[in-house]
Order: sequence, then C-alpha cells, then structure tokens
Amino acid sequence: MSNRSAFTAAVLSAVVVVGLAGQTALKSGLDSTTFDKAVRPQDDLFRHVNGGWLTKTEIPSDRPVYGTFIQLDEKAEANLYALIEELAGNKDKKPGSTAQQVGDFYAGFMDEATLSTLGAEPLKPRLAEVDAIADTRALAETLGRLSVIGLPGPIGGYIEADAGDPTQMALYLFQGGTALPDRDYYLKDDAKFTNIRAKYVDYLTKVFTLAGRPNAAEDAKTVLALETELARIQWTQVESRDAVKTYNKYPVQKVIADMPGFDWVAWAKPQGIDKATEWVISQPSFFKSFAEMVPKTPLATWKAWMAAQVITMNASYLSKPFDEARFEFFSKTLSGQQQQRQRWKRGVQLVNSSMGEALGQLYVQKFFPAASKARMEKMIANLLEAYRQSITNLEWMTPDTRKEALAKLAKFSPKIAYPNKWRDYSKLQVKGGDLVGTVERANRLETEYQIGKLGKPVDRDEWLMTPQTVNAYYNPVKNEIVFPAAVLQPPFFDLTADDAVNYGAIGAVIGHEIGHGFDDQGRRFDGDGKLRDWWKPEDEAEFQKRAKLLVEQFNGFSPAPGLKINGELTLGENIGDLGGLSIAYQAYKLSLAGKPAPVIDGFTGDQRFFMGWAQAWRMKARDEYLQRQVLADPHAWAEFRANGPLSNIPAFYDAFGVKPGDRLFLEPEKRVKIW
Repeated sequence: MSNRSAFTAAVLSAVVVVGLAGQTALKSGLDSTTFDKAVRPQDDLFRHVNGGWLTKTEIPSDRPVYGTFIQLDEKAEANLYALIEELAGNKDKKPGSTAQQVGDFYAGFMDEATLSTLGAEPLKPRLAEVDAIADTRALAETLGRLSVIGLPGPIGGYIEADAGDPTQMALYLFQGGTALPDRDYYLKDDAKFTNIRAKYVDYLTKVFTLAGRPNAAEDAKTVLALETELARIQWTQVESRDAVKTYNKYPVQKVIADMPGFDWVAWAKPQGIDKATEWVISQPSFFKSFAEMVPKTPLATWKAWMAAQVITMNASYLSKPFDEARFEFFSKTLSGQQQQRQRWKRGVQLVNSSMGEALGQLYVQKFFPAASKARMEKMIANLLEAYRQSITNLEWMTPDTRKEALAKLAKFSPKIAYPNKWRDYSKLQVKGGDLVGTVERANRLETEYQIGKLGKPVDRDEWLMTPQTVNAYYNPVKNEIVFPAAVLQPPFFDLTADDAVNYGAIGAVIGHEIGHGFDDQGRRFDGDGKLRDWWKPEDEAEFQKRAKLLVEQFNGFSPAPGLKINGELTLGENIGDLGGLSIAYQAYKLSLAGKPAPVIDGFTGDQRFFMGWAQAWRMKARDEYLQRQVLADPHAWAEFRANGPLSNIPAFYDAFGVKPGDRLFLEPEKRVKIW
C-alpha cells in the first residue's frame, strides 16, 4: 500500500489579539525591481508587481515551472546539501548512525560508475517475481507484497484518523493504476493527447527493451490499453474531491462479497492491512469495476503492466539509459522540462524524501531562527481572532450554524516550523552498491511505520510535511494548520519587514489554511475532525449560492489559448484564497492596534498588503506544465490566485482607487464574500 497521507490536532483554548508595536522602522518587504509600472494595479496587480520579473526571467532549463516557491525550495535544497556533505565527510561514521545512513545513501546515488556497471541487474529479482505469477490469486498477492516497497498499484492507500470517529485510526483506499497525470490524457482524442500517448508507448518500448523483455513494442501497447481501461472507470478529479461521497466505510467481508474477481485477502495480507476489519473506500465503483476486470483481463497483460511499474519506479536509480528514458517522457514530454537536474540536486531530493525528519531536525537547528516562530504565533493569533470576528458578524449565517462554526474555530490547532518529536530511522539499512535495495528498504520502513498506526491512538503530534518543505497544509480530521520552517522566509515571511507585506503574504497563507476548514469540503467536518453535517439548510443554500459565483468567476480565467481554469476543481483552494486574503487584511488591521500604518517606499500599508500578496505568487511555467496543472491540480494557476480574489474585496478597491472600467472592477452584486 503506497502512503499518500493527505490529512493530519490539539485544542486551541484561547484566541488573543497581539500587536507588533515598535517595528515602524522596518523595510517594506517589496522588491520594486520586479515591477512593471506600465501595467496599472487596478487592471492587473499580478503583472504590476511581477511584470518586470516575468519579462526578464527565463525558466531554468532544469525546471518546468519557476517562481517564489521554487526559489525557496532551491534555498532549502542548498542548505540540505551542506548538511549532507557535512555528514558524508564525517570520518567516524558508525554503522547505523544518521551520518552513515545519509552519507552512504547520497554516495550510492552519486556513484554513476557502479550503476552503469550494474545495468538492468537490480531489476531482475522483482521482474522475476512478476514473471512467476501463475494465477489471479498470485497476482493479488504480488501486488500487495510489492506495494510494501513502493510499487504503485491499481489501489493506493494511507492511514489517518477516521473521519467518522477521529479518535481512531482508519485505512483509506483510493483508485490508481495509471501513470499519466489525469484520465483525460488517456480519453481525449485531440492531437496533443494522442501525441503524448504515442510517446508513452515509445517510452515503455524503450525501457522494456533495456530490461531485456521480449516483445517490448507489443507489451508497451498492451500497457497503454490496460491503463486506458482503468482510466475509463476512474472518478474525475472533481468527483474525487467530495469529502462525503469519498467516505465509504466497508467491512472487509462486505468488500469480498460485493466486489468479487480480485483476491482482496491475498492482496491485503502481505501489507499488514488484513488486521483492519473495515476499509474506507474513496471510489467504490472503481473498486468494483477493477475487481471485475481482473479475471477478464489476460494474466499476461497484468504482468506486462506490473513490469512497467517495476521499471518506472526504479529507472532513476539505474544506469543512464534508464534514467534518461524516464526523464525524456515524464519530465520533458509531460512537463516541458528541458534538461535533467544536476545529479547532486537529485541526490539531495532522494535522501530528503526517504529520511526527511532526520535531515529536518538538523535543518531547523542550523537554519531556522527562533524569532520567526514567535512572530508567527502572534500572526496566527490575530488571524484566528479576525476569523472569529468575521464569523460572528456574517450577515448570511443563522445563529445555530454560527455557533458551530465558532466552536470549530476555537478548536483549531496551529503547528509552526517543526514537530515536537522526531522520526526514528535507525532500522534503515543503507548499503553501498545497492541503491535500488536501499530505496526499497526505505519504502518498506515507511510502509511499516504507516501500518503500525492501525489499532493505536491518534498521534496528534505527527507532521505530514518535513520542516524543510516549502508549503503548508490544513488537516480536516485533526482540525490543524501546519506551517513548516522553510516557507517562513521572504517573500512569504520577512523578520526585517514591516507587517503589511508579511500579512499580505504569509498572513494570507495562514488565512488560506484556516479557510480550508470552512471551504466547500472542509466545512463538512466539525471542530473535532468528524465528518458531520452541522449546517442548517438555509445556511447550506446561502453557502452554495456564493460558491457557485466563485466557480463562475474562475471558469472565466484562461492561462493559455484553449486552456481554462476548472472552477469546480479549484473551488476549495479558491475559497481558501479569498477567505484567507480577506481575513488576513482584517488581522493586519488588528495588528496595528488602532495606530496608522506607516507609508514606506511611497506605498500605504493597505497597498503594501495587497502587493505582498501579488508578490508571493510570482511564477511562470512551460506550456506542458500548465496543461498538466490545469487538468489535474486543484489549485488555480498562480496569476489567477493573485488577481482572482482581489475583485471581490472592497479594501482592494479603496487601496488603489479601483473604478468602473478598470479590468479588476466587478459590479458589487457579482462580488463574492463567504467568510
């Protein structure tokens, strides 16, 4: 079972308003060298603030997308590289120590000479297991056994608090089986998708040939055909977002009875998930149809498909021909990336993905200032208070629903920078000359860690991101908001900057994550993380009316000819952005404690606030990446995340004097206010 833990809260007992007095002499936090003054902020704040950067900046050849998030990620990567080099250079690396594990893991990836000598040899044991499959029971058992070491299967899963009872852990299962980014890549007939499918067959033919598989070209076409059938029975991205429709708890015996054709017990046992008596199945119709497909599909077809999974999973850890073939298709064809990233960067990424918290503990000790955490705590307190005030004064919400919303807000649990306790990787065996084996053992350790949660109390201290991750998240079943250390840097968060830009950037990110607790899916969970309908029908109707308007707004945005934002797919993130920015503005006002904001660099506090928001979304992408992002990602493209919410916020109109005729002007009746 592959782990894709997407959810992960202590109770926040009180909310206080804290001002940040005595900081009026700080810098603005804006980079005026990136501005394009030929573009009016009333027409396009994103390009007014970032237009100079967009014109002058070329996307690096080893990137499909570039901007603020990538720049911070590169900074974190360089810091991790310094840590790895220090550990690797330790002369007294005791076997099993972090220094030995990290140093040898990294060295194993960098040892291209050994990988070249080995060729396809590391694949042979797993491919032999696939070739030995004699019947559908063995197919199920082998799928289960290989998933423990990271093989992507037709079914994925993760362990998390049960949305029906958040005091207990549950096994969540979801659809899989396809290598392309979205089902549309298989099912749409226009030329660009037809071309991608042809190149996918070319890729499979090449790696099958490299692995010494007979009938490589025929098997490649067979794999595409099977994945196309799996794509047909998959739910869409929009359908799979629905928190209620995807929460389907099945006793295992009912799965066996209602979904015949696949040996569920043989599949579950090697993973250790047979000890769970119930499974939460996200897309039941897919599971049933997949089970029916198993005996109807020739065993040779499944074996060819599994061989493709084995090779693709390991290609980056093999000799150069395998590595380059994988890059050419999955990075260049699908995302437009022109050049493979330097090997040291990929080595850092591999070790980081396998031993994230071991590196994270060292990262925060060396690179994260304690003052950042203290200031974040004050900002979060103001954001929560601003949300409390806003919910209290919502004109469209009835008292009973308002009471529930405030109760949920009071139970939000913030986590900042790094966890209180760290993961133990001491059992990981890292062996020189055995990179594929080391990766498998790392995946097995992760699987065993996840499966070990079954039957145990919910661990509310656990983090789902490492401190060195440039991101943030909200976990509905634990009602928590989490902000890793690496995102707490300029342009999102600057200790030397005035509060206006910080509230417009990281403040809006905080507000965004809180807002996920009240978006179209997060609002279905209560303050304890339970999936429960706490909405009065009239409030439900009012929410849906406002959400529909937001869907329509984003449906009208187009990042490239023939490519439109999907307002339904991106609704949750768009609600998070709109609410987050609106509430961050209120929190900024609270932070001033009634004092006027200083004018810095010729901009008022309100102007700097919104410019800080636009600056945070500085980003550009290759066409292939944009296509993939729009089809499969629940986030709207950066330009529209920056500009989209602004037209709905009265304070933006006041800050820049937006009037009818300006491109960002919306008639009052078309503006959306939810929270």
